[in-house]
Amino acid sequence: MAWAILLLTVGLLLLWKGAGLLVNGAVGIAERLGVSQLVVGLTVVAMGTSAPEAAASIASVLGNRGDIAIGNVYGSNIANLALVGGLVALINPLRVQAQTLRREIPTMLAVALLLWPLLRNLSLSRVEGLLLLAVFIVLVICTVRMARRGLVPAVVADVPAVGVCGAVGRNVAFLVVGLVGLSLGARLAIAGAVTIGTRIGLSDAVIGSTIMAVGTSLPELVTCVLAALKGHHDISVGNLVGSNIFNTLLVSGAAALVRPFIVGQRFAGGVDFWIMIGVSAAFALAAILGRRIIGRLSGTLLLATYGGYLAYLLACTPAV
Repeated sequence: MAWAILLLTVGLLLLWKGAGLLVNGAVGIAERLGVSQLVVGLTVVAMGTSAPEAAASIASVLGNRGDIAIGNVYGSNIANLALVGGLVALINPLRVQAQTLRREIPTMLAVALLLWPLLRNLSLSRVEGLLLLAVFIVLVICTVRMARRGLVPAVVADVPAVGVCGAVGRNVAFLVVGLVGLSLGARLAIAGAVTIGTRIGLSDAVIGSTIMAVGTSLPELVTCVLAALKGHHDISVGNLVGSNIFNTLLVSGAAALVRPFIVGQRFAGGVDFWIMIGVSAAFALAAILGRRIIGRLSGTLLLATYGGYLAYLLACTPAV
């Protein structure tokens, strides 16, 4: 138990330092290259913070545990918007760009709904995995092209400079070291958390749906909290929305490509699937009703929703 607590502590410290380097490097690159912070958040930062989900899900399918693989995707998506989004909104109300509300958030909902027909036969094949990866690649290319054509603002006017606009090489180094720190920190934190969960008597299902999902969402949590404290709303919103898109397409697709897997009914149009869709819709509704501001009240409701989700998981899956 002492060793598990040490792993968890070291992992969280690495996550915090890695997130700091990642945010500074990403903002620096955006400033140097004239690329919107939103684009950086939707691509580089989101991909980096989704790396733990990808690693965990691939490892799960290699162990013939498809429910953990797809459950990690669902649980992480819910945690990103309800837990991380709610907490960040409490710290500093999130401003959502109009184009994000019109384009990226509907895209997030659309790709999540795409899993419904693909999983209706309770499995995900290599061909379906390739389809998800193809959609992922197309979306990344479209985002970059729109940025080059000026359809995404080149400069975010309401985000102050943070003094990290140094050499591109230095910022790239910050970005790489930050991503490595996040990935390693997440692995250590998950290992410690799973050991602690097992020791206190939680079942594998509860550990996979809660500790693993939250653990792989720690990079998003730490990155978004740090970005919110610095006032980089576009990094936070872009990271949350982009990470969910990446989880659905990249993580699920890569896992199926490595090894086709089967899933339970709860993930194929069952309760868990619709909870994920409902939380995504609630996040969008909060931005709409708040006139593109997700305030503290909405943040509180999102956190309460996540609490209800945890209660559902614990009630439906008894402890060991």
